[in-house]
Amino acid sequence: MAMLKLFWTFFKIGLFTVGGGYSMIPFVEKEAVVINHWISKSEFLEIVSLDTVTPGPIAVNLATFVGYKVNGVLGSIIATIGVVLPSLILVTIIASLFYSFRRNRAVQAVLNGLKPAVIALLLVSTISLIKGKAIFDIWSIIIALAVFIGIMIFNLHPMWMILIAGMAGFLIYYFK
Repeated sequence: MAMLKLFWTFFKIGLFTVGGGYSMIPFVEKEAVVINHWISKSEFLEIVSLDTVTPGPIAVNLATFVGYKVNGVLGSIIATIGVVLPSLILVTIIASLFYSFRRNRAVQAVLNGLKPAVIALLLVSTISLIKGKAIFDIWSIIIALAVFIGIMIFNLHPMWMILIAGMAGFLIYYFK
C-alpha cells in the first residue's frame, strides 16, 4: 500500500507540474514533507541542494531521492516511474498533435496563461528555499550573489558556477 501511495503521489506531481523540475519543488515539498511526512524540511533542503549538482532531470532526481528515503531502491524506482509516466504519456500525445494545433488561438491562450504560473512556481521555490535556511550566513549570501552575477552579468555557464560554488563551500565551511 505504501508503494502505491508513493507511486500515486509522484504520478500526480508529474501530471500537474508545468515548467520543469524547479517548478516541481513546491509540489514535492508539500507532498513529501507536509502531507506524508516522508522526509523532514532539512532533509528536503539537502535533497534539493544535492539534486542541483546531480546529473539528470530535477524531477527524476527528486523522485529518486525521496523514493529511496521512503523504501530504498524499490521506492526510488516506484517514485521515478510515477513522476516520469505522466510526461511520457502527455508528451507522446502532444507531439502527435502539436504541429496541427500550434497556431490555434485557444492553444496559444492556454500557453500564455501557463507562462506566468510557471514564474510564480519558481518564485515559490526560491522563497521556500530561503525560508528553509538555504541562505544561512553571510558566506551563503555571497556565494548566491556571486552565482547570480556570474550567470546574469558575465553569462557564465551554470555548470561552472555550481562547481565554483561547491569549491567555495568546501574552502569556507570545511576549514571553519
